Amino acid sequence: MALSAAIQEAGLLSPAEWSKALSAEIERARAEGDPPDGTTHHDHVLAALERLVTEKGLLSDAAIRRRRRDWEAAYQHTPHGEPVVLATESAAD
Repeated sequence: MALSAAIQEAGLLSPAEWSKALSAEIERARAEGDPPDGTTHHDHVLAALERLVTEKGLLSDAAIRRRRRDWEAAYQHTPHGEPVVLATESAAD
């Protein structure tokens, strides 16, 4: 949610666009059998955000995949209770 707020504050996304994208993502997931109990809300936020930044050309699909891979590697190698930190950032991002 903080990323969507930052993108809105930068003027790259309107609150109406964000609301519409998040609502559409939640509706899509529920139509596919997602539980309505809120346990997957973070997944919907991330999916809507990824879709918007791709549609707006802010990041490519490849850049999102690289960043996801970097974060997954970072949290898999971080001891429990320690902050997750990316070791390096790709220059293409």
